[in-house]
Amino acid sequence: MSLSNLEKYNNAFQEAFGIDESKLNADLKYQSIPEWDSVGHMSLIAELEDTFDIMMETDDIIDLSSYEKGREILAKYGMEF
Repeated sequence: MSLSNLEKYNNAFQEAFGIDESKLNADLKYQSIPEWDSVGHMSLIAELEDTFDIMMETDDIIDLSSYEKGREILAKYGMEF
């Protein structure tokens, strides 16, 4: 059984930040937790690119400022949630 895109997306956040799934919600934003600093952000981008086999554009990397915004951005790359 394969994971849904939402499960893959959530796993990428959990791997990048080492956080529990319960923290994955609309309140999760850049620098809202200690783990999501500039270094954590690049870890998240690497996880998302590996997970979805994409190369994100620089503007999208900068714009990915929240858990919700990330889903919008990945939709541009054909990911459905």
